[in-house]
Amino acid sequence: MSALVPSVASEFRTDPFVAGRMLWFYLIPYGVAALFYGPLTRSRDPRSLLLFCMGLLSVANVLGGLAENINQILFARVLAGLAGAGVIPVALILIAKTTPDSERGKRVGLFFSSTFVASLLGVFLSGFTGWRWIFLIPAIAGIVSCLTLYFLFPPLLLQKEDFTVQYRQALEDKTVFRLFTYIFLVSLFYHSITQWLGVYFSLVNHLEQFFISLLLTTVSVSSIIGSAAGGVFADHLGRTKVIRIGKGLMIGVAFSLLVKGSLLILFTLMFAWGLGWTFNHVGVSTFLTDLPLTQVFESASLNSAVRFLSAGLGGVLGGIVMQKSFNFGFILFGTCLLILFMMTRKLIILRQEA
Repeated sequence: MSALVPSVASEFRTDPFVAGRMLWFYLIPYGVAALFYGPLTRSRDPRSLLLFCMGLLSVANVLGGLAENINQILFARVLAGLAGAGVIPVALILIAKTTPDSERGKRVGLFFSSTFVASLLGVFLSGFTGWRWIFLIPAIAGIVSCLTLYFLFPPLLLQKEDFTVQYRQALEDKTVFRLFTYIFLVSLFYHSITQWLGVYFSLVNHLEQFFISLLLTTVSVSSIIGSAAGGVFADHLGRTKVIRIGKGLMIGVAFSLLVKGSLLILFTLMFAWGLGWTFNHVGVSTFLTDLPLTQVFESASLNSAVRFLSAGLGGVLGGIVMQKSFNFGFILFGTCLLILFMMTRKLIILRQEA
């Protein structure tokens, strides 16, 4: 969506930093709604939850594609966040309950690779078609997915439990609490930068929409590769090593953006940025599936809730800082990532690697 900000701002004749709100208007409702889907999976068929989420998400995208002003887009993004919040928690719960430990990293990586394929198509198409179609095409795809899931896939026969919410019990575990502290911080710093890259390329590098879309497409391409490779590495090298490699790449890119480089350098940096985030993300997500099954339902929801709430806050914080100075923003958030890198082993304690 960050690739669309300049185009949406131009059509509605509004400031890019106002149009940029459509990023965190999606992320914050997503983070709140995600808290409900994990516990619901205890007592509800995951297939029914996915049908509901995809159907409502399609409606939200139609509203966004037909919007006549920026406020209508913001409303559609809130609705999309509420609907889309269920997909990742349900998927991680299914992986945790149906996959052996030694293969979870690969399954998690493949799942997130598929989500980045969809993101890649959206960013790529934004360079060739109007921004409205970036809403309408996913709406059509969502309707087709709902029909396919309903008619071709039977209900998922997992053992049902009573509906309970056990967030307090989960967070009383120091390992879980420290893990989600880490997830909140790394997502906050990452999104403080990434959500404003499209605006940065437009205002500082004076690039046209076509090249902005190609640069952000590069992030999506490397994210597909990084998710799949990161999952395999998480199984073979260990979760911690993959997380640290990913964060190291992110730190390097954040500071490298201080130097105004050629288009080739920007493409290289965006490729590394996508690899860094997905190595980190898949390593952490795989660890979540390793938690005891009694904690998986809440942890899967907390993962999305914390990550997206902090992403929304990162969008707000990044907007405030970057509006003053992009260079100051890269120094500030790059330094925060560096401090977090040094604290990784204290915040993430993996029982399997202890």
